[in-house]
Amino acid sequence: MLTKEIGLHRSAVGDLIAELTELGFVQEERSTSNGAPGRPSPEAHPRATVNVVFAVEVLVESISVAAVGLGGRVIESARLDRARPISSPKRTATDIARLMRRVQAKLDPGARVFAVGLAVPGLVRQSDRTVVMAPNLGWVDAPIASLLAERIDLDVPIFVRNEADLGALAESRRGVASGLRDVLYISGEVGVGGGLISDGRLLSGTTGFAGEIGHIPVNPDGDPCNCGSHGCWETEVGEGRLLRRAGLPADGGRPAMAELLEAADNGEAVARQAMDEQGRWLGYGLAGLISIFNPEAVVLGGFLAAAFPYYSTALERELTARVTTSIRSQGRVLPSALGLEAPLLGAAELAWDEILSDPVVAVAAAARSSAASA
Repeated sequence: MLTKEIGLHRSAVGDLIAELTELGFVQEERSTSNGAPGRPSPEAHPRATVNVVFAVEVLVESISVAAVGLGGRVIESARLDRARPISSPKRTATDIARLMRRVQAKLDPGARVFAVGLAVPGLVRQSDRTVVMAPNLGWVDAPIASLLAERIDLDVPIFVRNEADLGALAESRRGVASGLRDVLYISGEVGVGGGLISDGRLLSGTTGFAGEIGHIPVNPDGDPCNCGSHGCWETEVGEGRLLRRAGLPADGGRPAMAELLEAADNGEAVARQAMDEQGRWLGYGLAGLISIFNPEAVVLGGFLAAAFPYYSTALERELTARVTTSIRSQGRVLPSALGLEAPLLGAAELAWDEILSDPVVAVAAAARSSAASA
């Protein structure tokens, strides 16, 4: 199976598995015969409960932390709901550290923690892992990685990335777009972000800022945006705008969204009209993005996934009118399979990618971290 999946000769795969087994990442087990001639190859399984990374997602109204084992399995998790006004970067780092300690206390005593992957809704400068701007968090030049490092007992690398980028990564590997090479992911929460997988690789841009699609100007007469401009796409399709159209508080968060979805499910006219308008504006912005990137699939995440059944007809009508048939026929628009967990799982994928790029060094570093915190 592995030889076919990764395109290596059987002996090369055997050497790789042997190395990972020696390092404690996987264990081999005898496989049962399927009736084919010859001795069946052993099966390699990740040792998920004893090899973990921490995945963290920071949103306007919540923080989530999970210990994710090798192979993508969530071992333990914790969540903190936060009331507005929005917490500062320092307070956020303190809250993350507290959640990490809560999760770590539930892990296998022999678990090795290798890294932290952090998803945030903002522009992240990769050179120093600083959140240059997160409009909906109210952060500017927030050194969130260093702030967190000061508050945890683990001496492990901390990787930071835009949450929509990580949603795209997770959906392309473990979600509805698994196996596809060109995927556009749209994250819908308080703001709107985007992540793009191009030819199997996450598109970053020069400084890591690619994907800020929520701030594409779409309405010259539109509302002010938290980024300082006005008429941005997220002012038309963000959570607050959808709630206002339905007559609900713009800052009502997930409880208000749940109320809106129930109203739409019951066929209430105001809710259905709000959803139709949502689909129209979503299609207006997506038409340009689909024409530029020509993806195999557009994956809609966050609240956009939950609301998809109620606005999909209006969305499809807009896309049909605005995207040429030859391009439109090649790509699908799909709700996320991973839902609200996509950026969190993507943060784990980011961390594991970095660790497995040099597992020998990672194991040595984890051993030093464990000794230092003992």
